[in-house]
Amino acid sequence: MDQRSRVSSVDSLGPNDEDMPYSDDETDDELDEPQPKITEQNRINQETEDKQVPVKKEGTWKVKANDRRFCELPEFQKKSFLWFKKSKYSGNSIRTYKYNPITFLPLNLIDQFKRAANAYFLALLILQVIPQISTLPWYTTLVPLILVLGITAIKDLVDDIARHRMDNEINNRSCDVLQDGRFQSYKWKDVQVGDIVRLKKNDFIPADILLLSTSEPNSLCYVETAELDGETNLKFKLGLKVTHEELQTEQQLSDYDAMIECEEPNNRLDKFTGTMMWRNDSYSLDLSNILLRGCTVRNTDITHAMVIFAGADTKIMKNGGKTRFKRTNIDRLMNYMVYTIFFLLILIAAGLAIGHTFWQEQIGSKAWYLNDGSSENSTYRGFITFWGYLIVLNTMVPISLYVSVEVIRLGQSHFINWDLQMYYEDKDTPAKARTTTLNEQLGQIEYIFSDKTGTLTQNIMAFKKCTINGKTYGNPCNADGVSLDSINPVDFSWNKYAEGKFQFYDHSLPLCIKKGEDLHAMEFFRLLALCHTVMVEEKEGQLVYQAASPDEGALVMAARNFGFVFLSRSQNTITISEMGLEKTYEVIAILDFNSDRKRMSIILKLADGTIRLYCKGADTVIYERLHPESENMETTQTELDIFANETLRTLCLCYKDISDEEFSTWAAKHKDARIAVTDREAALDKVYEEIETNLLLIGATAIEDKLQDGVPETISNLAKADIKIWVLTGDKKETAENIGYACQLLTDETQIHYGEDVNVLLRTRQQNSRNTEGTELVKSNAKEPYFTDGGIHALVITGSWLNEILYEKKKRKRKLKLRLPTPKTKEEQTQQQQSKLKEERAKEERQSHFVDMACECSAVICCRVTPKQKAMVVSLVKKCKKAITLSIGDGANDVNMIKTADIGVGISGQEGMQAVMSSDYAFAQFRYLERLLLVHGRWSYIRMCKFLRYFFYKNFAFTLVHFWYSFFSGYSARTAYEDWFITLYNVLYSSLPVLLVGLLDQDVNDKLSLRFPKLYVPGQEGQLFNYKNFFISLFHGIYTSLIVFFIPYGAFLQTMGQDGEAPSDYQSFAVTTASSLIIIVNLQISLNTSYWTFLNAFSVFGSIAIYFGIMFDIHSAGIHVIFPSYFTFTGAAPNALRQPYLWLTIILTVGISLMPVIAVHFLYKTIWPSEGDKVQRNRKTYEADEAPKKKPSALRRGATSRRSAYAFSHQQGYADLIASGQSIRKRPSAGRPSVLRETE
Repeated sequence: MDQRSRVSSVDSLGPNDEDMPYSDDETDDELDEPQPKITEQNRINQETEDKQVPVKKEGTWKVKANDRRFCELPEFQKKSFLWFKKSKYSGNSIRTYKYNPITFLPLNLIDQFKRAANAYFLALLILQVIPQISTLPWYTTLVPLILVLGITAIKDLVDDIARHRMDNEINNRSCDVLQDGRFQSYKWKDVQVGDIVRLKKNDFIPADILLLSTSEPNSLCYVETAELDGETNLKFKLGLKVTHEELQTEQQLSDYDAMIECEEPNNRLDKFTGTMMWRNDSYSLDLSNILLRGCTVRNTDITHAMVIFAGADTKIMKNGGKTRFKRTNIDRLMNYMVYTIFFLLILIAAGLAIGHTFWQEQIGSKAWYLNDGSSENSTYRGFITFWGYLIVLNTMVPISLYVSVEVIRLGQSHFINWDLQMYYEDKDTPAKARTTTLNEQLGQIEYIFSDKTGTLTQNIMAFKKCTINGKTYGNPCNADGVSLDSINPVDFSWNKYAEGKFQFYDHSLPLCIKKGEDLHAMEFFRLLALCHTVMVEEKEGQLVYQAASPDEGALVMAARNFGFVFLSRSQNTITISEMGLEKTYEVIAILDFNSDRKRMSIILKLADGTIRLYCKGADTVIYERLHPESENMETTQTELDIFANETLRTLCLCYKDISDEEFSTWAAKHKDARIAVTDREAALDKVYEEIETNLLLIGATAIEDKLQDGVPETISNLAKADIKIWVLTGDKKETAENIGYACQLLTDETQIHYGEDVNVLLRTRQQNSRNTEGTELVKSNAKEPYFTDGGIHALVITGSWLNEILYEKKKRKRKLKLRLPTPKTKEEQTQQQQSKLKEERAKEERQSHFVDMACECSAVICCRVTPKQKAMVVSLVKKCKKAITLSIGDGANDVNMIKTADIGVGISGQEGMQAVMSSDYAFAQFRYLERLLLVHGRWSYIRMCKFLRYFFYKNFAFTLVHFWYSFFSGYSARTAYEDWFITLYNVLYSSLPVLLVGLLDQDVNDKLSLRFPKLYVPGQEGQLFNYKNFFISLFHGIYTSLIVFFIPYGAFLQTMGQDGEAPSDYQSFAVTTASSLIIIVNLQISLNTSYWTFLNAFSVFGSIAIYFGIMFDIHSAGIHVIFPSYFTFTGAAPNALRQPYLWLTIILTVGISLMPVIAVHFLYKTIWPSEGDKVQRNRKTYEADEAPKKKPSALRRGATSRRSAYAFSHQQGYADLIASGQSIRKRPSAGRPSVLRETE
């Protein structure tokens, strides 16, 4: 037995692996704690209650057909706001937008002032209006604040308009509603609960509706659920017999006045219970009678239905989960840093205010020339100075930081939208960044949670290979069976029923079939054409199959191409064409597939009276039921292993002939089981077991579940970037595990641990923790790895086991009974609280241990999980690992998971758009995720980190000059610069170069980013922006401010200009320091730029030129004449900068400031280079090299394990439907040869 073998979970004592666990919003009002012990007093109270008070019925949802006023009755009103009430029944309009024209301005301003920086600058603006405090003109704060608020508001407005448009597009779809005795066209938003709607083929379903009647036999309706679960195979729904017969015309539908009582709105996509009361009779309703919003009507011309749940009450909307405001880690870190800066600002302002108090007492009050005529004491002056310094040093808290970040994010989002390499031409679908706030988070992803169906796979099955009577077909061969190097598809033009897209490369099998000499091959394809529950219809002369699963459809289609064509069926016959001859077989019984049996059988009566059973199923169950003398068992098993190693889904085919006596005995048992009142399914399974024995093996099929292009390569490359990928799917365990092998998440070296194994390991760890509680061994046990063998491990967990492992048991419903007060002592209350806390701690400990174990594995696959469980797994990893997560899916069952993760990605281009509407990013193929993360995500992270480090640096360098100046100005809160320089510094003089670095910079190009995934790791570890980098920027800013202030200060001491005048006045000093600072900060960003473009060079030198141009203008006499109070530095710049001595001072200041930075950069790139530095150094060599060759997949043909994937749909097939005769259409006879009864 190999390393992947295990005890079947069906036989174990744990949960059933195939059960979809119960988990939905209904559990919110259920009890966790065990029922308290009933005391004698409680019993007496309960008996009294039962006698006196009738038991209330559980709250139900009532809907009356064709009666809109019914929903407005007082009993259905609920309080909405204050004393206002509204109906509990939602309208059918949906709303995802945030603002409307009236609320936009106030709500947006409230949202913006929730940001600490914006609120801080608003407070500063108010302080600047107070003359006693203000040391700067009010416009120095107002202009940047209005700019920040305005740009952010415009961005929010554009985003919200897009949401409005999407909502309007959906709400304004039209459908036919029965009003005033006839069907009229209504918009979706005007549809109400109780309305009768008419849908046509290919219409979207506007609400959760009760199917009444259709144009099909027995009100059969086919629906596609791609928007719900990503699956494109059709599901069938049935109307009640009474509604089918009585509700066909408009008049009959108008007179329909039934009352529906059903469950309250909930998020369970696989459950519905209700009752229809009409004409004094009651009829039970279940999910087979309900069409859910988000589905699409297919192959059904006319459908009549009644609205049960509308709008926000529909199951698809309930599955949406709560919309969470997502913020990046950098956002949170940035806010903490702003708080740190504010704290430093308070300390500096307080220290300088104290300094001014002492200076005023020691010097200011005694110097007659400093007397300003004010009578305030030094303490009051210090208090006023404190507020003055808050205003002067306010640029330490950068007001333009947030708006600059938003501009950069907006640009990065557009780069994602414009990326042609993420454009899917087949569906004309570009990538779409649906949010502009999370781009840099894409460069820090540690865990990816992916759906399977429609996300990793195309959900398209293809018949690839088969083994018949011990001989394998499917590899490229000529008609003689000789292997070929070239691939040449078989020409099926001889078969008029052949399907054009079917491809098979072994020319020997069709020749064998056409000769008719190999009876086993004929029986093989005859079985495929007969043993199934596929429905067929003829459209425009073409046969169209509707299968319960894509697997079954692929097998019937394969038989069709090889000449065994399924033509039609009735309630008790099935007709096929065998190499051009039609034959009709009598169907005696269909033994349908279910998740426990993992097989299906059909019992037929042949023309000669022989009763034959055909069976197909998973090899694990078929081999247990084969006759001991069945041929080719070992050969077929070997081939199954080979198929499995090629990640193909295998299925065994077999048959047996049944004697009349044996069948008569069995038929009687079968009849009894079918009418059993209790445990009918178990009784039928037992009867099926009796007949499905001593089978004779014919062969096996191998189907490929087509992965999306590039999935294995994408997963492999993401894994090299230390990103862990978990697959969360509602599919069966075998299907999910097989896809894990196909996409290389699992390999033959992987040791797989299943639910029962995990449960045992966790129990052992928890027991050890309890035994060592209070000792030093607890911490060592917690850190001890679960798997010590050093191999590759993976977890495959089903939803039922997940609930068992995480203590998420199904809760008991709270009974809505009126209970009389029962006495409960304080001791009992304390004991109950302690017990509850203990259980909660045990649950948290268990969950933490599970996440620790899962994170030790190379892959985790959770199958048969509900939407709520998907979100729970994501939440657990976020909570326990503090990791940044990404969820990707394509259906409504993925919405909760997408919203829960830090980043949500929707697969677009399919019919379903619900996941896309809830996502942050959307594209058409899973493979684009690699480029989104390793290229756009990494670039965005690097750019944002570089931008923030430089932004903090330039603001510290700028602001702290005031700090040094205060020591020489009596701590008087005077500024070291001119007022207009302070206003324009962050707006014009230093903003453009850093913005372009934040938008365009890249250390290596996109091809090298993909070629070297390890470049992604620094983002996961947060190496490029953290508190260490923040304080480096702070000290760098302090150093620059020291140089900028003290070198000009020293140069100005005892200085004489060429004209004999001393240039050491305040205005000349301000011009010199400002000019030095502008040149330094713009050249500094040049040193940090890795990717140079014309725009970068222009922005650096252009910013310096703009500074000098504006400075000469605002220092001119002309503008001073017009605005004398606002422009006071008249002639300062021309007078100062005509002195060569000052230019030398500026050059010296710039040189001393930048030389240490250049030296540090050189040392780091030569002595301590990062991974990115190494790649960048050899960039030209790598770019010249050819792309690395793709490694062949590591398939071990000799492995002895096989992976059967009898992956039919989660529900049963169409056997019950066929047996009832409800689905049978009259078969057109035109163009068909007469039926030839089989003669043998």
